Amino acid sequence: MIVSDNGTELTSHAILSFASERKIEWHYIAPGKPMQNGFVESFNGRMRDELLNETLFRNMTHARVVIRAWTADFNETRPHSALGYQTPKEFAKHLSTATDTRAEPSESSLRMSVAQPAPLGVSTQRALVPNG
Repeated sequence: MIVSDNGTELTSHAILSFASERKIEWHYIAPGKPMQNGFVESFNGRMRDELLNETLFRNMTHARVVIRAWTADFNETRPHSALGYQTPKEFAKHLSTATDTRAEPSESSLRMSVAQPAPLGVSTQRALVPNG
């Protein structure tokens, strides 16, 4: 399941078709309620402030290289207070999913699945989504 806001980039036919073809559920947070998806909103703000607002991309190749480097730093080098001052990579090593498999990606897998099952203890009950 993917939870997002109602931004234009996440309501297009292309992205909804992508999700539908892969049998991924898509849910929207209530308009004007960014804290319903606080971790993502925090990440998006940080990426915007630290990377997107500071970088002039020359072309797609340059954008991919710079974004990949920033993402690696964010996930593998930088400790996060919300994770007990561990990096997300360190945190994932000890996290089990609802199927009791490790959340850490396999180094041998060529392509990771789009979404992992919810971690143990996380409710998978659907929230009501208002029509809008």
